[in-house]
Amino acid sequence: MPGATTLRWEIVCLLALSLGASAVSAVISFLGVLTAPESLAEHTASLVRPQADQRPWLDLSWQLYRVAVGLAPVLLAGYLLHRSAESMRTIGFDLRRPWFDLRSGTVLAALIGVGGLAVYVVSWRLGMTVTIAPSALEGNWWDVPVLVLQAAKNGILEEVIVVGYLLHRLGQLGWTPWKAVVASSVLRAFYHLYQGVGMFFGNLVMGLVFGWFYHRYGRVMPLVVAHTVIDIVAFVGSVYLVGRLDWLPS
Repeated sequence: MPGATTLRWEIVCLLALSLGASAVSAVISFLGVLTAPESLAEHTASLVRPQADQRPWLDLSWQLYRVAVGLAPVLLAGYLLHRSAESMRTIGFDLRRPWFDLRSGTVLAALIGVGGLAVYVVSWRLGMTVTIAPSALEGNWWDVPVLVLQAAKNGILEEVIVVGYLLHRLGQLGWTPWKAVVASSVLRAFYHLYQGVGMFFGNLVMGLVFGWFYHRYGRVMPLVVAHTVIDIVAFVGSVYLVGRLDWLPS
């Protein structure tokens, strides 16, 4: 195993190229919204946006490119684990237990998804959260497949880096499990801060639950399943439900 200094720099570099940078961007975005004359709820955060207006094939190319590039840090994490004589199997990112992963991931998705939706609606009505537009795509034939790919990318990137890799490396540095889980959860909350205060705390709780699960079972794959399912429901559901249900912010 690499020395402590090497591991610390490894963590810093990987986060700087991925979700650590996203946390800094989210803080800056939140400060911009917070200091604007409009309330938080009057601002909109579009999660999946068109990349080439009125040019669907170019837009599709950009969407696929963003999915592929978004997964690059996961490849780097795999390489760094391999370099220390470990692998993705070390953090449970594999297909050894498919039924356990699907079953537990689905249960987690239901629990976190329902709770997260409640936090979003209530905090939006209290003016603590921006209006979230999961998809702003323009009605192309490929919208739903791209949204599913984006959801899978988010699930893989966030859970592999912020839970599996980070908790594993912090444990190797001598951090206690719950200290590492709290650090992971705070990072997750900060890179969602652009969505507002309510979603900051909602994602903090999600991080604590996911961190507990990983500490208990040592597998990140159920968390990938859960996160992917949550985002698929949010992304694809927004296409058909936002504007049709009065209680959903739009």
